[in-house]
Amino acid sequence: MDTSPSCGCSCTHGIPSVPCDCTPGKKETPEILTATSTITPADRWDHFLARWGVNRMGHTVTPGLYRLGNPDEDSPVFASANYTLSFDALRSALAGIDAYLLVLDTKGINVWCAAGKGTFGTAGLVSSIEYTGLAHVVRHRKIILPQLGAPGVSWAEVMRRSGFKVEYGPVRAGDLPRYLENHTATPEMRTVRFPLADRLVLIPVELVHAALPAIAGALALFFLAGPLAALAAVTAVLAGTVGFPLLLPFIPTQDFSMKGLILGMIAALPVAGAFASNTSGPVWMNAAGAGMALLIMPAVTAYLALNFTGCSTSASRTGVKKEIFFYVPVMAVMAASGLGFGILMGLLGWSGVI
Repeated sequence: MDTSPSCGCSCTHGIPSVPCDCTPGKKETPEILTATSTITPADRWDHFLARWGVNRMGHTVTPGLYRLGNPDEDSPVFASANYTLSFDALRSALAGIDAYLLVLDTKGINVWCAAGKGTFGTAGLVSSIEYTGLAHVVRHRKIILPQLGAPGVSWAEVMRRSGFKVEYGPVRAGDLPRYLENHTATPEMRTVRFPLADRLVLIPVELVHAALPAIAGALALFFLAGPLAALAAVTAVLAGTVGFPLLLPFIPTQDFSMKGLILGMIAALPVAGAFASNTSGPVWMNAAGAGMALLIMPAVTAYLALNFTGCSTSASRTGVKKEIFFYVPVMAVMAASGLGFGILMGLLGWSGVI
């Protein structure tokens, strides 16, 4: 792609949206952009839309090197993702601090997830250092990364390929001012937590993603097995998208999928009891309805719980892979069996047998 600006220099650094500094005789490097620590109402509106999953991949900032305040050649350099919430958390935490912000092109994904996907990684970091000409901007050779970006970055490889030393800052951007006092992170700063407040803000986007399948499933079950079956579908989805984040630390076991199965089974018991106690139909039909609830609801809730591993810093890539290979077949068999009960009830109802 031709990314030459109007002044005639040729910038081929892979970031067409970043203009070049074309001063005669000067090395062609992207222009240093400007950022502030102020979070505007427009920023907060963007955060709100991001939390609700609106234009999910559109919450991005231009990758490149940013100037925060009035930094000089000795000012610290921080790396971040080009996801607006990650970038805004960093710049707002550094209020009153002169620094450079090196924003990697993570395709609008936050640091933690991008580190797992490889977009916040060694290659991306080295490439960003090179195309921004960072070595010509600062005298030191140190760049501070968020601790949650560590899984994707090999500090030794970054040092070998760029000459820059990687320093891992605290987990939370809010601890950076204290961290910068002596560049030492306390155990508290290093501890990864997933408190209620952090789990609550994730509920809207989980709900939005599950809404359409939930509505379709509820409608299908309504016509197959009646309103109680439709209610069961909605309950299972709410258990997985709302109940699971709220109750995560209190549900036994370590595996998210097993936690979901437990929560889904608890949610299914009242529905199964309602089917079993129905006096208007034959016993076998009541048993089929109860079986449907006890099979489908835990499977749905467990699947949504497994999906929540992508939001949690307490899950590892290895652990998630193991859960996928072990639990997903179990969920599929349970859901298919429960759906079979539902289809049987629907066919018998339409044929007039019940």
